[in-house]
Amino acid sequence: MLLPSRRLVLAALATLPVAAAAQAPATVRLRGTIESLSADKLVLRERSGKPMELAIAPNLVVTEVFPMTLSDIKPNTFIGAGAMPQPDGTQKAIAVLLFPEAMRGTGEGHRPFDFLPQSTMTNATVSGVASAADGPRLRVTYPGGEQTIVVPPEAPVFSLKPGTRDLLVAGARVSLTAQEVNGQPTVTRISAGRNGFAPPY
Repeated sequence: MLLPSRRLVLAALATLPVAAAAQAPATVRLRGTIESLSADKLVLRERSGKPMELAIAPNLVVTEVFPMTLSDIKPNTFIGAGAMPQPDGTQKAIAVLLFPEAMRGTGEGHRPFDFLPQSTMTNATVSGVASAADGPRLRVTYPGGEQTIVVPPEAPVFSLKPGTRDLLVAGARVSLTAQEVNGQPTVTRISAGRNGFAPPY
């Protein structure tokens, strides 16, 4: 019998647009903490507190997230900033990803994000860095627009590199994508840190 939350994952996959499903397998993004895992199954305690049982794809892609510093953000750096809109029109960063150079241009633009209600994601090139009392202000540009990202001291700054399955341990905070494979919600990609490090998920 499927766990109720596992049925919810399948339902979410089933309700994605048919046109998208025809082009590629539908995916959902999940965040939470690994509660337990085996060679082919993972139980994720999702942010709501619900456990979700997921199969693990044989070709699972693991990405390691690792800490960087504000000083690593320089003009021409390509970043992804999860943020909250501010009354003055700026975006207050929740976390800032420094993309590896090979991933420059990934998801470029400004859009709503699902981390918190009303949160945004901006993937863009840093064109300027200015000091301010509330944290560095990053002027970022993308085709058709620009944003000012304020990075408060508590916002983690991190990057990505290929990871290995030894990152996947009980208690690790992870972000993952799942697809329905043979009737089962299946983890196809997962990001985790080492030694307890993880951006806010």
